[in-house]
Order: sequence, then C-alpha cells, then structure tokens
Amino acid sequence: MLIWEEEQDPQDVAAPDDILDLMFSLNGRRLPVDHAYGLSTALQRALPWLEEEPRAGIHLIHVASSQNGWERPSQEEGQWLMLSRRTKLTLRLPAERLEAARQLCGQTLEIADQPLIVGDAKTRPLSTQGNIFARYIAGPDEENEDEFLRRSVTELSARGLRVKKALCGIAHQFLLPAGPLHTRSLLLAGLRPEESIQLQRHGLGPYRQLGCGLFLPHKGLEAVGKASGDAGT
Repeated sequence: MLIWEEEQDPQDVAAPDDILDLMFSLNGRRLPVDHAYGLSTALQRALPWLEEEPRAGIHLIHVASSQNGWERPSQEEGQWLMLSRRTKLTLRLPAERLEAARQLCGQTLEIADQPLIVGDAKTRPLSTQGNIFARYIAGPDEENEDEFLRRSVTELSARGLRVKKALCGIAHQFLLPAGPLHTRSLLLAGLRPEESIQLQRHGLGPYRQLGCGLFLPHKGLEAVGKASGDAGT
C-alpha cells in the first residue's frame, strides 16, 4: 500500500472573495509607533458600524523599514513612524462592507494630534501561499516563547489546521486605557492553501481591531533568520 500526498500548488487554488483587504493611500507626516488604540478609535468614529463587525480587522501601519514584521522601532514615548507616499492604511473586511468602508476616502483621521488624509482605496485578495505570519498575537504577559507556541498550536490543531513549521517572533506591548496589551509575532510555514486562507479569514486570538491575529503572506522561515540580523528598522 502506498500513500502519496502531493503538495498543492498555491496557484491552482483561488482565494475566496468574501473577505478582502481594502488598502487606502495615506497623506500624513508621522504616527506614534504605538498607534493601535488611536487608529482603532479614529476608524470606529469615522465608521460607526466597524466596532460591531466581528469579521473586521485593522492592520496597524508599518513603514518600509519594518515591513518584515519581526523588527519594530522602539515603542518608548516619543518614538515615531515617518510616513511616505507608499504607506497604506489597510482594513480586512467582508465583501459586503467594502462600499461602506470607502466612505473613508477623502476623510481626515487624527491620531495623537497628527492628521492623516485618507485617499483612494483598492482591494487585495487573501493569499494562497503556505507561509504566513501575524505581527501581533495577543497573550498574557507571563507567557514565554515555548508556552506561546504550545498555546497557538493547540488552538490551531483544534480548528483542524496541521502545523508543520512555526516560529515565535519578538514581543510587543501596546498601551491601552485598560492597561498594557502583550503580543508576540507568529510565522507559520508549509500550510496547505486552504489552511492558509482559513487562517487569514478567521485570524487567531482576540483584538482584531487593534491589529492582532491578522495573517499576511511571508517569504518563509529563512527570510525571518535573515531579517533578524538586519541592522535597521
């Protein structure tokens, strides 16, 4: 008896269009590195339905020097992200909310006294790639890397996802009115296309509207090792 399972080519799988990323251009000078609460609050004020939409997620804003997701400028008070013309504001939304979200176009969001003018928007489908990562997965402060990985794998396995390769990234902390929110990065590699899509659609853990639990395509574990040795962020 022979069992032979071929790896599925991601290009042979079509990403569903029921959940999409809506990417807005931005015109602004700078943002605090720790802008999770400010961005979420500003967007919920501009789009009142956003807070009650369980499938919505808000990607935190990253500039070119921190696009790998495993390095991030210091979140100490007074640290800023300097925005460029390429900087995007991205929402992960169900398809039926896209037109309502486009009402942001032309609006000005104010975060930490910094104006952000929201420009045109375009959609981006979810990825079928088997290597995906989340910059922020929420968890308790006292949890170490091994405990974080065990908890994540247990939750994913309970959802029927086979975890072949997983790597825990660096820790981050966001300051919220209720207290600090502790997170870690997580990269998963070798997922089947349908597993990758499922995880991008549903995320992992709470606080999706604070940028947590949202997965994006990644080059792979080798790229993480290279990125961790890069000098600047």
